[in-house]
Amino acid sequence: MKHKIILDCDPGHDDAIAILLAAHHPEIDLLAITTVAGNQSVEKTTRNALKICTLANIRHVPIAMGMERPLVRPARHAADIHGESGLDGPHIPEPDIALSPMHGVDLLIQLLLASEGDITLVPTGPLTNIASAIKLEPAIVPKIKAISLMGGAIGVGNINESSEFNIWADPEAAAIVFNCGCPITMVPLEVTHQALATPEIVARLRAAQQPVATFAADLLVFFAETYHHVFGFEAPPVHDPCAVAAVIDPSIIQGKLMHVAIETVSELSAGRTVCDIYGTSGKPPQVRVGYALAVERFWEMVISTLLSYS
Repeated sequence: MKHKIILDCDPGHDDAIAILLAAHHPEIDLLAITTVAGNQSVEKTTRNALKICTLANIRHVPIAMGMERPLVRPARHAADIHGESGLDGPHIPEPDIALSPMHGVDLLIQLLLASEGDITLVPTGPLTNIASAIKLEPAIVPKIKAISLMGGAIGVGNINESSEFNIWADPEAAAIVFNCGCPITMVPLEVTHQALATPEIVARLRAAQQPVATFAADLLVFFAETYHHVFGFEAPPVHDPCAVAAVIDPSIIQGKLMHVAIETVSELSAGRTVCDIYGTSGKPPQVRVGYALAVERFWEMVISTLLSYS
């Protein structure tokens, strides 16, 4: 049976790969795409989702624009990584897919309440939409089968010494989601930094000479340039598809149950995912935290799906 998911994202180069994986993998039933402010403004991330789906002819999935700013903090974006459009690099045709008239939060609530408790949420951006939906309609919580999210870090962050961008962008939302009581898989930087888009990966995509695969290769080339400039990486980590892959095949990520707290107060470490690796807090573990990725299986999954687009 296919895994029913809602992809909540902020496209974003790696979000684009996550959309392409979720929309065409034979074991995923993508029910909706909801967008959120993160890598860029929600207007830009929504436009990017529409453009990606237009290019790849993904027309069966409603796309709804969600929250434009974090719950209590000002919006903070990642133009240094994703560019002013949020998807700089390759030329992408103008979208010809209509945006859903529903707000993204309302669509999340509607789909979950109407479900049989069989929908997994896959957030790959700040958790503002998910937290807002929980606050607005707590009855959705028992309807969420699981949450597979890209965010956080056991150790070093990527937006500062302590925090990973998605959690740092809206730590108050993250605190709500991490403590909601749903089964959660956290796909942190320790996992995603193993999913490197090496020149060999890009060459495999280009060799197919297919439009979607070539588009993905062009995205990864731009992503590689900004990651090298900002972080010094020789190849960029493709974060967000890892959270989709963890739904398709949970064994692709090795993880451990831990208690994870979200720091919301400290100026030095706001947005840090404080992972109780050894159980020293005595608090019950509520999150499966990934720490290793089956890299070859991951890339076979991603590449074979990208090549399946006609």
